[in-house]
Amino acid sequence: MMLRPTLSLLALAAGLLALPAQAEEPRYNQIGLRAEVSREVPHDRMHVTLYREEQHGDPAVLAGRITEALNRAVARSRTVKAISASLGSRHSYPVYEDKGRKIIGWRERAELRLESADFAALARLAGELQEELQMADMSFSLSEASRKRHEDELLREAVQAFQARARLLSEALGASRYQLVRLDLNSTGFARPPLLRAMAMKDSAMATGAPAAEIEAGNSELRISADGVIEVQPAP
Repeated sequence: MMLRPTLSLLALAAGLLALPAQAEEPRYNQIGLRAEVSREVPHDRMHVTLYREEQHGDPAVLAGRITEALNRAVARSRTVKAISASLGSRHSYPVYEDKGRKIIGWRERAELRLESADFAALARLAGELQEELQMADMSFSLSEASRKRHEDELLREAVQAFQARARLLSEALGASRYQLVRLDLNSTGFARPPLLRAMAMKDSAMATGAPAAEIEAGNSELRISADGVIEVQPAP
């Protein structure tokens, strides 16, 4: 007697599973839109790479000389609070005679990397350090704090630009209103190279005893795009 209700429930469950899935309600009048905003943001970080390179017959003596020069440069850098200093790559390799069979000496190169938001202070320090080191590279970048602040502002502007386009398109189509179906936000950015005044700094302002030149660090362009789909509602 207890089997019938159980079998009935099982049959009902099987029947429900056998029903085709309810199709999603079709949506009409969907339109894809894209809005994009961008901003030029000046670089606020300066990076300088200096190096020491020497050659000697005794690798231990060579390493000692390189280390002493770097230690002096690091100690001098630490006296300027606005500048951070760190050691970069360091490597040595043998120097062979003309026939390439016998080692006649060793050559070693080591880097010192400096970074600061105070461009003038870093330029002066780099010039002083070139009494013992040489210039390898100079570049500029956008700090993470500055990038995030500007990207947050651009996000709001991108959404507002997308909404404005959606309203404009709805009105052009004679729709009474629209609703947002999907919205994707993407950020991109790339650095623009500094002007010639900054590049010339390698030979002028960075030279020992030379006055610090005006520095043009260049900009990074930040761009936010808003890609989405709206569904317009026809006027009654």
